[in-house]
Parts: sequence; structure tokens; C-alpha cells
Amino acid sequence: MWTRLSELPLLVVLIGLTGLLALLPAGYAVAVDQTALGRSFLYPALIILIGTTMLGIATAAFTPRDPARSHLAALVGAYVVLPVVMALPMKEAVPDTRFLNAWFEMVSSFTTTGATVYPPARLPDAVHLWRATVGWFGGFLTLLAGYAILAPLNLGGAEVATGRVPGRGVLGAWQMGRGADPSDRLTRFALQLFPIYAALTLALWVLLMIAGASGVTALIHAMGTLSTSGISGQTTLAASGAGYVGEALIFLFLIFAITRRAMPGTGLAENRRPLSGDPELRLAGLVLGTVTLILFLRHWVIADEAGFAVDEDQAVASLWGILFTTASFLTTTGYVGADWQTGAAWSGIGTPGLVLMALAIVGGGTITTAGGVKLLRVYALLRHGERELERIIHPNSLGHGGPEARRLRREGAQLAWVFFMLFAVSIAVTVTILSILRVGFEPALVLALSGLTTTGQLASLGAPQPIAYGDLSDAVKAVLCLAMIVGRLETLALLALILPVRGR
Repeated sequence: MWTRLSELPLLVVLIGLTGLLALLPAGYAVAVDQTALGRSFLYPALIILIGTTMLGIATAAFTPRDPARSHLAALVGAYVVLPVVMALPMKEAVPDTRFLNAWFEMVSSFTTTGATVYPPARLPDAVHLWRATVGWFGGFLTLLAGYAILAPLNLGGAEVATGRVPGRGVLGAWQMGRGADPSDRLTRFALQLFPIYAALTLALWVLLMIAGASGVTALIHAMGTLSTSGISGQTTLAASGAGYVGEALIFLFLIFAITRRAMPGTGLAENRRPLSGDPELRLAGLVLGTVTLILFLRHWVIADEAGFAVDEDQAVASLWGILFTTASFLTTTGYVGADWQTGAAWSGIGTPGLVLMALAIVGGGTITTAGGVKLLRVYALLRHGERELERIIHPNSLGHGGPEARRLRREGAQLAWVFFMLFAVSIAVTVTILSILRVGFEPALVLALSGLTTTGQLASLGAPQPIAYGDLSDAVKAVLCLAMIVGRLETLALLALILPVRGR
């Protein structure tokens, strides 16, 4: 059966999986005696499955000339087509909404951005579960594409480690599989990653329920954590009942968005190295420790100047609130700790939106569900800068660390800088278009970063005044959807698909 599926076009398989996923909120709605709502998901699911069967029959004999680039094109097509398909159950379940809003919601969920145009109380739990399921599926597709499509083409951050030209199929040190056929590699990684991804989600779900959260709330937050979508239902994380234990559990599971080496059972040779030596994990620890201490210790400066006493209980709560929220935004998850406002007030700078935006720009690890520039690219630039300073002091010195470290500092840093410039251009273009659409500069900047870093919660915390996605015009929503897709796929992948490949 899996061999037959691997012979079908990737986009057709993904559409069929969308229909199967819609059965989950349908079953939940029926279980809680919301039969009419369950039918709103069941009927579109059946239509999608029937349509997929017809497409599968029609395309069964399709053979692409270049399977690797064909899968990359299918991945781009998935982010264009699947949200439209996913919006069908959403529109049926929320009949008083427009299709554009349903489409925006599905683009946001599928790209793991987590932005929403609806107040939480307006949507029933089954619809929130559908949003979380779409985000969870989008997170898995991001992982699968990273291992089986992007990394073999030296994209998604793999180009920094290999030093190879993005878009060209050289496996190199990543060892993406023994099989040369891209379809076989895609199927093998799908069967390898899905049980791990599902088991981690199940484990976090059970642990959150043990901590005190209700079943559907715990499941939504578990899906939102593993996919880094940060989606919540009618009950926010702070009010879920899991308390500090729930936040601590989510904090621990965020490691899978910081480094790919934490993912068990992927079979990569580099996963056998000690996790403590992972550069992305060490850089993330440095960033989190520095930001947390700066925001936390700043209070003592204010306290000394104002001459008021320090509450120890409030100090501990503030420290944890700052640490949890900064880790959440560094991984582009966007969950806010219950004591974040206490920590923000403790630091004396109100809502530090610039800090959260900077963390989201840095982003999480390569070949993970996180967005942003990615830690490995930042690490390569830092190593390159460190080496340049050494050469200024000792012009005749030799670089240390072996060939891999030298490749990271030279070719890897060059490619990281190219991506960083493309990312900056994407921000500038998005802000310019939003400004033309009569959005103020500061809100335009926050919205652009929320889309390109796939951190939709920045709209609530990044600007001086919270930005409501539901109040935006249709044109602005369309621009943000495009920014989310570009931020999820990354500009290098889009350029590799558009530009011709030389030397083949």
C-alpha cells in the first residue's frame, strides 16, 4: 500500500490526508453531542476524499522528469492549494463567516503561524480542534519536507552545514537516506517521522491532562507545542488549569523546535553526537539566558533608584514568566506564560515588543517546525565574525575546529548572510506593501514580522497597542497570507524552484 501511495503525486496524497484529518473534529463534535457541527466536518471530509480518489486515478501514471524538484514544486503548491481545501470544513462549521476569513485562518494554521481573526469565544471547541489539527499537520509536513525534500537539495538551513549551492542535490554530511529515489526517501521518512511526532504529541497531551488541563484543551496545546503554531482554544494556556507544571512541560518539549538532534529515531549520523555539544542548543541557551537576565536584573536598578522593597515571590514568578515566554517566542511558538505580564512589569519597560520580535527573527533550529532565520545561520555568522576578529589580532593564524568548522565559517556563513539579506528584503517589501494599503509603519512592521517568522502572536504583544487580525482589510489579510507562505517555505527554496539549475 505504501508503495502505491509513493507513486502518486505528493499534492494528491496531502489533499487526501486533509480529508482524513477532518474526521477528528467531526468525531469530537459527535462525542460531545454536537451532531450538526460534526456533519459540518464529515460531509466536506467525504467530498475531499472522493475528489482525492478521482485525482489519484487520473494522475496514477504521472512521472515527473525531475522528482526532487517536482516534490519541491508540490510542497509550494501544498501551501497554495491545501488551505483552500481546509477552508471548506471551516466555512461549513462557521456559516456566518466569509470564505476569505476561513482561508486566512487555514493559511495561518497550516503555516504554523497561529494568527486568528476570530475571538476565542466565538468558535466552538471542535473548530479550535480543527485549527490545531491543521497546524499540527502543517508542522509534520514542515519536518517531513525538511528531511526528505529541502535538506537533500541543500535548502532549509542544510546549505549552511554543507556549504553547497542551494537547490542542488548533494546529500553530503546530512546523510538523508541511502536510496537515491526521492519518492522512496519521502515515503521512508514519512513512516519514520510520523510515529515519533505522534508519540511526542500523545505524551505531552497525557502529561498536560495529568497536570490539570481538560482533554480538548490539553490536546490543542500539545498540538500547538509540537507544531510551534501556538494555537489555543477557548481556554488560554494561562487559564488551562495545568499551571506552572503545564508550562514547564511545554518548556521541555520546546527543545524539539530548537535542535533537530533532539528528535529520537531519525537515524542521522549526527544525532549520535552528544546533545550538549549541539551549536543550536548552546546558542539558544545563551540567547535565553542573556535576555532573561537582562529583563530580570533590570528591576534591581529601578528598585535602587526608586527605593522600594523587592518581593521574593514576585521575583521568582517574574523570572519564570520571562524565561518561558522568551523560549516560546524564540521557537516561534508564541505561547505566553501566566506571569509574563508580571515579568514585563518587573523589568520596568512595559511590554518589551522589540525583544519578542528579535527573538522571533532569530527563530528555532534547522529542520524543525520553528520559523525565523534559524539558529544555525546565526551561529555561522557569529563564528565567522569571531574568526575575522582573530585574523585582525593574529593575521597569520590558522582556523581551528577541523574542515567542518572551517566550512561553516566560510561557505556556510556566506550562504547564511545571503539568506539574512533575502529575509531583510522580504521584510522591507512586505512593510512597503502594507504601508501602501494604509497600514501605519509600526503595525506594518509587526504584521510583516509576524507573518515572515510564522509567529502570529506578535500582533498582540509586539506593538504598543494589540493588533486585531479581524479588523484588517481583505487586501492586508491576503498580503499577510502570502508573507506566511514565504516565511514558511523560505525565500531560498522559492528561488531554487524558480531559477534554472545549471550544470545538469
